[in-house]
Amino acid sequence: MTPAALSVHLQKEMAGFALDIGFDAPSGLTVLFGASGSGKTSVIDAVAGLNRAASGRVALGDTVLMDSATGLHVPTHLRRLGYIFQDARLFPHMTVRRNLNFARTVSRAPADPTEFDRVVDMLGLSHLLARRPARLSGGEKQRVAIGRALLARPKLILADEPLAALDDARKAEILPYFERLRDESDVPILYVTHSAPEVARLATTVVALDAGRVIRQGSAAEVLGDPSFAPGGDRAMGAVIEARVKTHHDDGLTELDAGGLPLLLPHVAQSPGNRLRLRIAAQDVILSKTRPEGMSALNILPGTIADIRMGDGPGAVVSLDTAAGRVLARLTKRSVHSLELRQGSEVFAVVKSVAVAPGDVGGPAR
Repeated sequence: MTPAALSVHLQKEMAGFALDIGFDAPSGLTVLFGASGSGKTSVIDAVAGLNRAASGRVALGDTVLMDSATGLHVPTHLRRLGYIFQDARLFPHMTVRRNLNFARTVSRAPADPTEFDRVVDMLGLSHLLARRPARLSGGEKQRVAIGRALLARPKLILADEPLAALDDARKAEILPYFERLRDESDVPILYVTHSAPEVARLATTVVALDAGRVIRQGSAAEVLGDPSFAPGGDRAMGAVIEARVKTHHDDGLTELDAGGLPLLLPHVAQSPGNRLRLRIAAQDVILSKTRPEGMSALNILPGTIADIRMGDGPGAVVSLDTAAGRVLARLTKRSVHSLELRQGSEVFAVVKSVAVAPGDVGGPAR
């Protein structure tokens, strides 16, 4: 078993519920995932040492940061953390270079030009070093904030909904940098979000919260593929599958190999042979009892129904096991009954190529 990089056990009285949470996270990018008000920010603030109202124990590897039983509470500035906020919080009077170097000043680490150049190259900041924040886009500011957190030489990076203040275009710009941070840095990351697409793209491990409790922990595919957990509602449901880029076609489509099944998507900027992870929204999946013919949708995935969850209203969610992995389909109860769907039924999932958004496709954690 992989040793825990971060161990968190916390209790705190909250408005409307009591926070009582415990989880051990391995290295990589661990997402705290849940609806607004589920306790995510309270957890990350306690890990940072910004919230002393919580009791319990927080340890980073062999280093204990907080233990209410012994009265231990390491001050925030001594915890060796890099914190990335929703807004970049850059110093407006400093250039990008000075903002980046400020992290080293605070951490009192000796200058390391090699490390500085590595971070600047990883985040694509070299052409921005002489600018001040007023001349940066929102995405560029967040890249600088990520770089500043890295250059503090942290033992843990905390990211509290770092993309929440950005529009879709800026989010698409920043997500690949978080993927690189996850894959190229040895520093564990605790990342807070209520966005299922961000979980699908980034998470090595997901800790799902509801009303201050851990209700599910596992991989992105395991948690997002569970229809009983939908913090964004049924419309936000979607399963995560991994695939390999097979070829790029002349008509602008990329063909993937997903467990031996072909998947066609609008052009994906990955080389043939590269593995990737994609999210298929449940509302974009149609089920058929026979293999469809004479239709425009290009992706047809045969599978077996593993579960059917009837909602309180007219809707239902069908979980389908395919060679590509678990797929969810959001249907009406009327369709479930008219098709006589039940557990064990053999069906075909139909997915339009253009239904998978570019922001739902990214590289798997390595």
